[in-house]
Amino acid sequence: MNDTTTLSNAVQQASVSKDPITAYDQIRQRCPVVHDERLHWTLFKHEDVVNVLNDPQTFSNAVSRHVSVPNGMDQPEHTIYRALIEPFFNESRMAAFEPVCQEIAAELVRQSHQNQEFEFISGFAQIYAVRAQCAFLGWPESLHEPLNQWVRKNHQATLAQDRQALSEIAVEFDGYIRTLLEERRKAGTHAPDDLTTALMLETVNGQPISDEAIVSILRNWTVGELGSIAACLGILVNYLAKNLKLQHQLRYKPKLLPAAIDEILRIHPPLIASRRVTTQAVTVAGHHIEAGERLTLLWASANRDEAVFGKPDEFRNDRDPSQNLLYGAGIHACPGAPLARLELRLIMQELLKGTSRFALGENAAPVHAMYPAGGFDSLPIKLVMETCCGACS
Repeated sequence: MNDTTTLSNAVQQASVSKDPITAYDQIRQRCPVVHDERLHWTLFKHEDVVNVLNDPQTFSNAVSRHVSVPNGMDQPEHTIYRALIEPFFNESRMAAFEPVCQEIAAELVRQSHQNQEFEFISGFAQIYAVRAQCAFLGWPESLHEPLNQWVRKNHQATLAQDRQALSEIAVEFDGYIRTLLEERRKAGTHAPDDLTTALMLETVNGQPISDEAIVSILRNWTVGELGSIAACLGILVNYLAKNLKLQHQLRYKPKLLPAAIDEILRIHPPLIASRRVTTQAVTVAGHHIEAGERLTLLWASANRDEAVFGKPDEFRNDRDPSQNLLYGAGIHACPGAPLARLELRLIMQELLKGTSRFALGENAAPVHAMYPAGGFDSLPIKLVMETCCGACS
């Protein structure tokens, strides 16, 4: 592969083959830096991606035309908002949320289709992501179904690259948040004592946060969380359905789950890429890139780089966690990682505890999500609960 080969063509080939991860592996091995008119400069190697993540002065995160707090900001503005946001994901908040989230997970498993094949992504994973996120933010249950519908519309518009629809969908989501803010302001001292209210009371440089910034923060938390948690859950269940020995081990040794979850999501990344823009001319892996050029960092390739992980498909629970780029690296590493890890651990614990095994469906094949989404669009699954015949009583 040479520089004239476009990533767009590679992505199309991956879609046809229904094996995008393998396609990214092949591109990385042949040409780790690719220039493409749509995605511009795309980096496939772990080393190159890490170097960009650790150099925010040269590679700016301000790539969107819209306000994006704080992930679309650079220093020093990013530092101010990051300091405001991180306490919302600290140990005490996670400890307080854990029993709430565990009950959500347990209830969903109890209500799930057992001993029959069903569509896992829309019928379980997306539902869990919405319920857990609403509970964390203090949003009412009346938003569950509208948000489920919103997720589906957003996914369809993203796949179609329908900019008009995406714009309308973004306005719709912001409308949900602005309604919540208005309700809390009207309630005054009787407003719910939840994370959303707490965020409204924060200040930046001694001044109240603007509604535009609050909406952006809550949008980033929610949109990112809903999509990524559902994608992660689908990947985890699919992987363990195909690896019954590991599934059995984790069912009886749940303490192994945190490292196992991160490793499975390294093998099959839920997040495909992120973007940067150069602030000055720079050389990356021998390629001269001018100032103002856009870059795509392909997580789905970097986290499987043979130079770092050896055999990328080999499951190992003892890898150096600092090398796993699942939640990014550098100053823009995901602040919500503690919440994501908590939600994934709890739902996997409940799924393993509440079933004898889970297996891939027999009536339809999984459908891989298309770029820029990760995971699966559709995943037929059977959650098996074997009951005692009574002879052992």
